[in-house]
Amino acid sequence: MVLLGFFFFPFLNGLSAKSLPLHTLKLPDGFSIEVYSDNVPNARSMILSEKGTLFVGTRRRGHVYALRDEDGDYIAEKVYTIAEGLNMPNGVAVKDGNLYVAEVNRVLRFDDIEKHLADPPEPVVIYDGYPSDRHHGWKFLRFGPDGRLYIQVGAPCNICDEENEVYGSITSQKPDGSDVKIYARGVRNSVGFDWHPVTGDLWFTDNGRDWLGDDLPPDELNRASEPGQHFGFPYCHGGEILDPEFGSGHDCADYEAPARKLAPHVAAIGMRFYTGKMFPKEYRNQIFIAEHGSWNRSVPLGYRIMFVELDGNDVTSYKIFAEGWLQKDKPWGRPVDVEALPDGSLLISDDHAGAIYRVSYSDR
Repeated sequence: MVLLGFFFFPFLNGLSAKSLPLHTLKLPDGFSIEVYSDNVPNARSMILSEKGTLFVGTRRRGHVYALRDEDGDYIAEKVYTIAEGLNMPNGVAVKDGNLYVAEVNRVLRFDDIEKHLADPPEPVVIYDGYPSDRHHGWKFLRFGPDGRLYIQVGAPCNICDEENEVYGSITSQKPDGSDVKIYARGVRNSVGFDWHPVTGDLWFTDNGRDWLGDDLPPDELNRASEPGQHFGFPYCHGGEILDPEFGSGHDCADYEAPARKLAPHVAAIGMRFYTGKMFPKEYRNQIFIAEHGSWNRSVPLGYRIMFVELDGNDVTSYKIFAEGWLQKDKPWGRPVDVEALPDGSLLISDDHAGAIYRVSYSDR
């Protein structure tokens, strides 16, 4: 049993596809969900290579996996362990055939990885200068349209004002680990970001602080239109709530307000712009967010996939796309990240059930 806040959540790693209660999941008409793999314990962030390998990080388990669907049936029959014994290797990214993995304080590179899935090489440490705090220490990383590697650094606390400005930020660096810069500040703990496919702006989720009650503050969906913006933490939350400990002397108007206030304590983490063509056209260039689920709310909330519609830079709706992982206030699964396949279907990772699902659409 694993204690998370006020609830005991037994991990379901090891359940087969037949054992996962997919019948409890609800999606819009025309959509269906199936198991892509049920053999990925603690599956967290995902990245798909151009050659079709799905790389998956973990948090508690310390493993990095590579999944292959060799016969094109949308079931990953091969799961390779690329690394084990790592320090919270949540973040994974791919560039020029190399796999990048983020631990708590360093970034690793596995060269020419897809030629060595069964016998992975020793990684090259490209950067080891991040803080070693494990509280919010797990990293998310992605390559931006500018070719730089973006990596968030969470605040090492629920709420604090650290002198080291790298805490509570999103950083970027060159692929060789050099030229590290802070791109955005005032970000408590983002575990998911992506770039708008048209404007190129960086959008990211952020988890709000705890212990201000069940309904405050909200999690956030933010838009960074340029480097150097500050998004409020630890002084202001949700664009309008001054922090009772650190807000004195500050004005929320001095910070970037969220593009959308999300539900409170839902642990909004993985997010992607959907650019595929399988789903109806109203989904194109819109956002999917994985809400991992609350840990200390008196009534659990989250454990679902949300759909966010945009009109330009304005969020026009925030609604449930897939739900049912939470049954009678107890979760059998917890969504973490989303990633599209080339056919336009959508993968969802689940670190609680140790599985990855595939959502597809048909109008027949």
